[in-house]
Amino acid sequence: MDPRFRFRSLSITAVTLTCTLLVSPAWAETARNVIVLIPDGQSQSVVKLARLYRDEPLAVDGILSGMVDTTMANSVITGSAAAGTAFATGYRTTEPHIGMAPRPYDVVSTYEPPAGVDWDTWAYRPLATVLEGAALQGKSTGLVATSRITHATPATFAAHVDDRSDEDTIMKHLVHQDLDVVLGGGYRHLLPRDAGGTREDGLDLEEVLQERGYHVVDHADELAGIHSGRVWGLFDHSHLMADLDRRYLLAHPHDHDPSRVDQARAQPSLADMTAKAIELLSPNPSGFFLLVEGSQVDWAGHDNDVAHALHDFLAFDDAVKVALDHARRDPQTLVIVVPDHNTGALSIGNWATSGSYTATTPEAVIEPVQGMQMTAGLLLDLLPEDPSDAELQDAVARHWGISLDANDLAAIRDEEPVRGLKRALIKVVNDRHTVFGWTTHGHTAEDVPLWSFGPGAPRGLMDNTGIAHSVARVLHLELDVTEPRGLNQRLFVDVQEAFPQARIDASGVQVDGWTLPNGTDLLLGEPGRCELEGITVHVPAADDGAGRTYIPAQAARILENPALWQRHCQVHRPTPGQRIRDRILDRLQGALPEQAAR
Repeated sequence: MDPRFRFRSLSITAVTLTCTLLVSPAWAETARNVIVLIPDGQSQSVVKLARLYRDEPLAVDGILSGMVDTTMANSVITGSAAAGTAFATGYRTTEPHIGMAPRPYDVVSTYEPPAGVDWDTWAYRPLATVLEGAALQGKSTGLVATSRITHATPATFAAHVDDRSDEDTIMKHLVHQDLDVVLGGGYRHLLPRDAGGTREDGLDLEEVLQERGYHVVDHADELAGIHSGRVWGLFDHSHLMADLDRRYLLAHPHDHDPSRVDQARAQPSLADMTAKAIELLSPNPSGFFLLVEGSQVDWAGHDNDVAHALHDFLAFDDAVKVALDHARRDPQTLVIVVPDHNTGALSIGNWATSGSYTATTPEAVIEPVQGMQMTAGLLLDLLPEDPSDAELQDAVARHWGISLDANDLAAIRDEEPVRGLKRALIKVVNDRHTVFGWTTHGHTAEDVPLWSFGPGAPRGLMDNTGIAHSVARVLHLELDVTEPRGLNQRLFVDVQEAFPQARIDASGVQVDGWTLPNGTDLLLGEPGRCELEGITVHVPAADDGAGRTYIPAQAARILENPALWQRHCQVHRPTPGQRIRDRILDRLQGALPEQAAR
């Protein structure tokens, strides 16, 4: 058997049978467009609070359809990298892997690799995503987030690294994935250090984007003026502002540092970014795939900051409404809304309400947050580095409408050495001035809600990997790693096994005069430069730290038979919007030179 496809063939029949039983009934339902929206770290209590606060139904309320188990390969409590990978690839992995199979040494006792796959083949293997599969069908693709676009969740749909903190490599992957729309934060990862960025490799990826014909913008007004073409919009050096803080600064422009207000003006809302992404992606007659993340519900949960969580979830719900409005106009659109996990485990009801919970009124719940004009982070940013009790007391009264007494201030100072001032302030206010409780500053393991609408909408209780399989069914994608014609074997060939003569280092792969730079879609050789249908992925942690590298099967075919260069490099990817019939004709016309080359 070809070493590139080193899976036990005996199991393929069983796998195919299983897939047939699970998939065939849904093949009749097809979606042209898929929009996946993830409120990172959202708990069900945040939804309840948002409904009480808004005093009307939420966009998600009409499409509740199930629950999702969030377990990952090495813990019952998942992390965002593993959770996003499950949603994107259909396989559980270990934290902090992005778009990659798990490592073997710390998986939970109940975890096993897929049937027919051994650990030598499985560990650290890059895994194809539903976004990559959609792109290979000629669909337009997009990522939207309120974090850095290189953060864990958006990265899992278009990057493949063994450590989520390697955001410079993630950015390189995203730039070379031929995405059509990218909107969020994280501009610093495009640029080398000497240009104000973080990149140690000296690459200026903004130049790469411009060479490839993208609009590259950094202001909401610029984005609003673009109505066609491919766009990268990165509106902050790092993460975007919390929605509550952005709106506060826009409403009080004369009370604060002009540079901070200018920053708020530059950043679009999540709903605005979602609407613009749909506007730019939807003209493609082949359809589109869009991932939208409300990133900061999670950070609010880590801090136990109720106002931050509430308003970022409300901003996310506004984005859901934008997606649903499009789906109702275009019934060939599937919308899936699902948190990746719960963060903080917010409860409405805390120790202070233990003896009085049956007297909890809506006003008791919402009045404390109604007075909160900003997050705890911004409140403290506006104060001196080490604020006095009087300065803290004044700021909380002015910006949160809460009067701290001497006992409150003493409790904050007691907690400060352990938690830091921000979390100490939040804890004391939560415990003494609200009905809100939290169990942790980390993630928790409970199932999360699933909302869905459109053709093939998933329903019922499912594993987090079921999100990817639901998308794959309506797009007719094959995610099975043992399937020779599937996405995984099309996009990821093990170079060391297929080409033992290859020279591999941190920069890339060299085989018989050809070069494939790591993290790019490029094949370089004497005939010129070819943009491939996938990227070269180097995994430093694989093979006990020796590293392994994977290339698209398309590149492997050219390396085996250079006469195929013309066919593969002149028609290297489906043209966005190209009809299936035309793509088939392209392949048929290209088959003649390939047959001759054999």
